[in-house]
Amino acid sequence: MSAPILYASPTLSVEALKHSIAYKLMFTIGKDPAIANKHEWLNATLLAVRDRMVERWLRSNRAQLSQDVRQVYYLSMEFLLGRTLSNALLAIGIYEDTRAALDGMGLSLDELLQEENDPGLGNGGLGRLAACFLDSMATMALPGRGYGIRYEYGMFKQNIIAGQQAESPDYWLEYGNAWEFPRHGTRYKVRFGGRVQQEGAKTHWLETEEVLACAYDQIIPGYDTDATNTLRLWSAQASNEINLGKFNQGDYFAAVEDKNYSENVSRVLYPDDSTYSGRELRLRQEYFLVSATVQDILHRHWLMHQTYENLTDKIAIHLNDTHPVLAIPELMRVVIDEHQFSWLEAWKVVCQVFSYTNHTLMSEALETWPVEMLGKILPRHLQIIFEINDHFLTGVQAAFPDDSGLLARVSIIDEHNGRMVRMAWLAVIASHKVNGVSELHSDLMVQSLFADFARIYPDRFCNKTNGVTPRRWLALANPALSAVLDETIGQTWRTDLSQLGEITGHRDYPTFINSVQQAKFTNKQNLARYLATKLNVVVSPAALFDVQIKRIHEYKRQLLNVLHIITRYNRIKANPDADWVPRVNIFAGKAASAYYIAKQVIHLINDVAAVVNNDPLMRNRLKVVFIPNYSVSLAQLIIPAADLSEQISLAGTEASGTSNMKFALNGALTIGTLDGANIEMRQHMGEENIFIFGNTAEQVEALRVGGYNPHQYYEQDPELHLALTQIATGVFSPGESNRYSNLFDSLVNLGDHYQLLADYRSYVDTQDKVDALYRQREEWTKRAVSNIASMGYFSSDRTIQEYADEIWKVKPIRL
Repeated sequence: MSAPILYASPTLSVEALKHSIAYKLMFTIGKDPAIANKHEWLNATLLAVRDRMVERWLRSNRAQLSQDVRQVYYLSMEFLLGRTLSNALLAIGIYEDTRAALDGMGLSLDELLQEENDPGLGNGGLGRLAACFLDSMATMALPGRGYGIRYEYGMFKQNIIAGQQAESPDYWLEYGNAWEFPRHGTRYKVRFGGRVQQEGAKTHWLETEEVLACAYDQIIPGYDTDATNTLRLWSAQASNEINLGKFNQGDYFAAVEDKNYSENVSRVLYPDDSTYSGRELRLRQEYFLVSATVQDILHRHWLMHQTYENLTDKIAIHLNDTHPVLAIPELMRVVIDEHQFSWLEAWKVVCQVFSYTNHTLMSEALETWPVEMLGKILPRHLQIIFEINDHFLTGVQAAFPDDSGLLARVSIIDEHNGRMVRMAWLAVIASHKVNGVSELHSDLMVQSLFADFARIYPDRFCNKTNGVTPRRWLALANPALSAVLDETIGQTWRTDLSQLGEITGHRDYPTFINSVQQAKFTNKQNLARYLATKLNVVVSPAALFDVQIKRIHEYKRQLLNVLHIITRYNRIKANPDADWVPRVNIFAGKAASAYYIAKQVIHLINDVAAVVNNDPLMRNRLKVVFIPNYSVSLAQLIIPAADLSEQISLAGTEASGTSNMKFALNGALTIGTLDGANIEMRQHMGEENIFIFGNTAEQVEALRVGGYNPHQYYEQDPELHLALTQIATGVFSPGESNRYSNLFDSLVNLGDHYQLLADYRSYVDTQDKVDALYRQREEWTKRAVSNIASMGYFSSDRTIQEYADEIWKVKPIRL
């Protein structure tokens, strides 16, 4: 695999790097080079590279402090960073120097890069978006930092056993994390439970249990710049490490029981919330993040300014989804209870510093917490939320006296569904800006979910279409295509992705088209090699690689993809001698541990794969592969190899999507609905360069209102009828014929909530058009080039510039 082409580093020599790596191995890791294993060499290399970044990191921090600029603090439960060493080498321009240094020591950089674990700090698009945003903020020298949780075991490691998802701990910290700086002197008490006591105007939160939040910092390097930012992660530590009395009495388990209970808060990302205790742990996690973060923000602010009077001028706090929304009552609590602000002064501060990104319109995905649970775990915060609600509703009633149902609809407390606190409502009421993440999503947000709030706050809502960082998702992930682009348009597209538009003029040059085809074939060979060695599945790189990699969820409709695969299988069986376009259907993604139907979909994909891949009639005509334990590093391998990108969510359900952008940027064509950012992608690339199928969001709603009858589609479409009947009768699960009867019922008899059957025929017919175009290889490649050329708008640099200018009001620091 060829290395990314990078700007040359003028100051660091290969010999100096060799000495640094050897020095770190011996004196920091304490290992003799003669017996060190690959992981120890990896950490030594990482530490040597880290040293070269610390100086610019400290310089950036000093510049932020000395220039007294407004800072943005980005709060997210997830930061799906991916491997750090390769990204750091790319950012500071020493990729080739490091390769040469390791070569000279008898080591392979590519092998060491594969040794690095993906940090287990996220799950899907939410966490990857946060990571792209941090990369862009650093590259653009915007003053800010990310705040998250240092999950000890990540979400989980996904294994596929007998076709089913099996979860085990993700020991991503098994060999330590050489990239982080533990800040043992930075720790804050996070309190839970207790009771609230009123003394006149003064409120006291008493008799609480305490957990310590300990800080770990990670450098976020900017590309080709001295600017760097910081990601600060919090790890839970018990305030009482051990009960020595119980230990000395021999009750060893009881001696550390409190410690284990306290530290569970930062053990696992998204604990199973199908139980009350799981829900409670998740609430504790979210408060743990925001309490430590708010304390840290205020501490930093005080060190710089010795006053809290200028908070609104100097800080911007951004809430990435509803998980960190408890930061709103927490900031209120701290400034009122500890810094003597009046309630209205505190509310004024809150309304100017907070902004919120909404990531979903689906009611089941919008966080709510029972009043009873909040009262038990965070009684003071529940009191503040009630006060915010009263203040807000009083104003609404005065402004809209004639709308009798409005107060109940916009109240933070949902009285009609078990007295729940609606976190998205709290975020909208307290934030000065609320943004969606694609044009369609932002439009639907104000038309449906937040329609009442849009009447109350007409200037509060805006759109910020998502983007992805071109550094990781093209320069790093796809060195073969990057080399073609560098030769054609130069290297500066890495920080100005709009320059990709210049390749449009080369679409008709056979040499250029051939180079793009060769880059794609190289990437397909890399993935085919991985599938053969890791999964024992042999595929041909000449086949069409049809890829759907994302979280397994009903609305993302992996099941619709499976229905097409079964239809294709049936067609090949009926006419094996026809001229079929060979296909490899690739899936990857995790199902939440308590999400039964999503797990069933994974099981079905693997059952279908077992039948298809072992049918001698299929030979190389059709293969189905599920790649376990999807991660950023796997995405970097899979996406550059894809020919066809599956973006097939039901219109109106996917807020934006970012994998759709990554695939197009790497030269895959998209088959998708008019959902999320697919719509804007089509506008930029032209409708002839994307395969659109299915109902629009308006048609979906009309069908729902008019009384959608999936059984009718089942009865009237013979191919659909056959595929569904095969699933229901055990053709793909011969050992358990009724294994998928519930999946069949959910589609045919129980409403088909995500309207797979309504879109099936359009989807299958559009897949036929994909085949027809793939047969015209030169035309296919020209359209792939048009995809790449049109992706300049979808850089996270553009997105972050819009956030900085229109929401956060922050300017770059001068270095």
